[in-house]
Amino acid sequence: MTATAPPFGPTPSMSPMRRPLAAAALLAVFVGTVFGLLLGGAGPASAHAALTGSDPQDGAVVATAPKEVTLTFSEQVAMGDGSVRVLDSSGKRADTGAEPRDLHTDSTVKYGVPLHAGLPDGTYTVAWQAVSADSHPVSGAFTFSIGAPSKTTVAVPTDQAGGGLVGTLYGIARYAAYAGFILLTGGAAFVLACWQRGASARPLQHLVVRGWMTLTTATLVMLLLRNPYTGSGKLADIFDLDGLKAVLDTKPGAALVSRLLLLGASALFIAVLFGAYAKRVDEREKKDLTFGLAIGGAVIAAGIAGTWALAEHASTGIQPGIAMPVDVLHLLAVATWLGGLAALLVALYRTPDIEVTAVHRFSRIAFGSVLVLTATGLYQSWRQVGSWSALTGTRYGQLLLVKVGLVALLVGVAWISRRWTARLAADTTEAQGAGTRTADTGTAVETEPVTVPGDPARAAQLARQKAAVATATKKRIRDADPDRSGLRRSVLAEVGVAVVLLAVTTVLTSTEPGRTEEEAARASTAASAPTTAGPIAVSLPFDTGGRNGKGTVRMDIDPGRTGANGLHIWIDGPDGQPMDVPEVKLAFTLASKDIGPLPVVPDRLTEGHWTASGVQIPMAGSWKMAVTVRTSEIDQTTIAKNVKIG
Repeated sequence: MTATAPPFGPTPSMSPMRRPLAAAALLAVFVGTVFGLLLGGAGPASAHAALTGSDPQDGAVVATAPKEVTLTFSEQVAMGDGSVRVLDSSGKRADTGAEPRDLHTDSTVKYGVPLHAGLPDGTYTVAWQAVSADSHPVSGAFTFSIGAPSKTTVAVPTDQAGGGLVGTLYGIARYAAYAGFILLTGGAAFVLACWQRGASARPLQHLVVRGWMTLTTATLVMLLLRNPYTGSGKLADIFDLDGLKAVLDTKPGAALVSRLLLLGASALFIAVLFGAYAKRVDEREKKDLTFGLAIGGAVIAAGIAGTWALAEHASTGIQPGIAMPVDVLHLLAVATWLGGLAALLVALYRTPDIEVTAVHRFSRIAFGSVLVLTATGLYQSWRQVGSWSALTGTRYGQLLLVKVGLVALLVGVAWISRRWTARLAADTTEAQGAGTRTADTGTAVETEPVTVPGDPARAAQLARQKAAVATATKKRIRDADPDRSGLRRSVLAEVGVAVVLLAVTTVLTSTEPGRTEEEAARASTAASAPTTAGPIAVSLPFDTGGRNGKGTVRMDIDPGRTGANGLHIWIDGPDGQPMDVPEVKLAFTLASKDIGPLPVVPDRLTEGHWTASGVQIPMAGSWKMAVTVRTSEIDQTTIAKNVKIG
C-alpha cells in the first residue's frame, strides 16, 4: 500500500498550509476505516501453500507399516521426482522413489508416495519440497514411528526451500526486475505525460534505457536460476538444460518468457520515443504520435505487469479473477509514481530547463496514483493478511506495517516537495509577469554566431565552446536558485525512501502471507496438539462361553486425550469381586483415518487389575476399543466399544 503527495498549488478556498494537512487527515481516516472493515470481516483464503496434514501424522506411532505416506496442502502445489523422501533411522530411502501420486479430491490437495513393503519398526523422517501455486518454493519435514520410536541418525532439515546463495541471487534479481520496470514505465510516462520536450534530453533517455536493460537482464537471470531455486539449490544447475526445459513448462517459466517477448516490443517503443518522436517538430503530428505511443506503451506496460500477476500471489487464493487485474493496476500505479519521481529527480539535477508546469503535471498524476494505490493496496492487504492478529503476529504482517510506515514518511517528504514547488511556481510567475526570461520558461540561451573568415572548422569549434559556456552559465544561475535547490533535495529524499520501500516490497512478495501462516498453524494445532478432555471410563460385560466365563471389564483411560495415556483394566466376576484371568489384550482402531489396530498388552498388577502406561493415541477421533479376555486355554472373547478421544 503506497501513497504520495497531493497536486501542487493551493485552491482558492483553502490556504497552502491547511490543504495538504486536511487531505492527509482525510486520507488517514479513510485508510484506517476501510482497513479495519476489511480485516474485521475477513474470511478464509491462502496464498503460499502450507502443509495442513499428513498420514501418518507428525510424531504419530503406528502399529503396522503403512503402504504410503500422504501429504495434504492448503492449495495446489507442483511436485516431481524426489519431492518427497522417506528415510529410515539409518538414513536409507524407505520410499520406492516413484513420483508422488496425485490424490486430489474436490477441494483437497493431497499427494501420496508409496513405501517399501515390510518396513521394520523404528522412526522414519519425511522430507518434502514443492513449488506453491504462487511460484515460491516451500519445504518441510516431520517424523513418524512404526511400533515404537527409535533413535535416528537423520537430521530434520531446517533450511527453507529457496534459500542459500541461489535464493539470495534470485532475490536480488527479483528486486532488480521491479526496479527496472519502475524506471522503464515511470520514466516513459513522465516524458509523454509531463514533459514531452524531455524526450530529447540525454539524461532521461539514459534513465529509461537503463531501466529496460535492468529488467531484461534480471528476467534472464531469474529464468536461469529458476531450476536450482525451486530444486537442488545448487548454482551449477543453471547449466542443466533439462531443468531449464522443465521450467519453461511451468507457469512462472512461461511468465518470464512472456516478459522477455514484451520487452522486445518495448525496445521498439523506446526507439520511437527517443528517435522519431523526439525529432518531430510539427505540433499536430507530435500530438497524434503522443496518443499512439501512450496507448501502445500502456498496453506493453500492462502486459509486463501481468507477468507478475499471473504467476505470483494474485493468481492463487480467493478471488483470483479480481486479484490479478487489481495487482496489475497496483504495479502500474507504483511504476508511474516512483519511476516518475526518479525521472523528475534526474531532470532537476541533470537538465538545465525543466519547466515548473512539468512538475505540476507530475503532481496531478501522482495524486491519481495515490488513489489507485490506496484502493488496490487495501484489497491486497485483506487477501494476504485477513486479521488483526496476522497483521501483528506474522512476519508478513510486520513487514506490511514497516511498508505502511515508510509510505507515511514518503508522504511527509512529498509534502515538503510540494511546498518548494509552490514557491518556485510563484517566483516564476512573478518573473514572467515582469517580462524576464528565466531558466524555468524553457527558453534556450541565445548566443551570437561566431565567424572566422577562411577557417569554418575553427568557427564551429568556437561556437561549441561559447554554447557550452552559455549552458554552464545557465545551469549555474539555475542552481543558485534556493527554491529549486530545496526542491531537488526533497525529491532526492523521496527517492531514497522509495528505494528502501521497494526493497521491503520485494521481500514482502516472497514472504508467506499472514493469512496462510495462521491457517497452517491452526491446522497443525488441531491435528496434533493435545486436548484437555477428561479421563474416560468404560464398563463392558463379557461371556467367554466356558465355566466361570462371565464377568465385567472396567477400563479407565487417563487423561483421555491424544498423546500418552495411562490405562487401568479391572476384571470383575458376576459377584462384583476381582476375577483373575490368564490374559487380557487391548487394541485401538480409528477406522475413519485407516489407523490401527494399535495393540496394547497390559501388565498384571494384582488379582483382577491390569495396567499399561504410555499408551499412544496419535490423533483425536472416534476410536474403537477392542478388549480380548481369555478365561481358560480355549475360552476367550473380544468385546468392543467406540469412544471419543480428544
